Amino acid sequence: MASTDMLVPEDHLLRLIDMHIDFSFITEKTKPFYTSTTGRPPIPPIRLFKMMLIGYLYGIRSERQLEIEINLNVDVDSWGR
Repeated sequence: MASTDMLVPEDHLLRLIDMHIDFSFITEKTKPFYTSTTGRPPIPPIRLFKMMLIGYLYGIRSERQLEIEINLNVDVDSWGR
């Protein structure tokens, strides 16, 4: 079975961004806005930020279309693994 690491070239834009940007600051910055006591579990803030970044970089203006494109083409959770 093929993994994302095998399919995505080493020089892909998203791999380059991940090598140079530490996204961990997002969790600390958004911590006051999340609670573990009410509601459903949230989308992890880093994942949401990366999704929106992909939309911006690739000119995808619709969040619905962005979700479709990510499901088809990108494994956002694999960044940094």
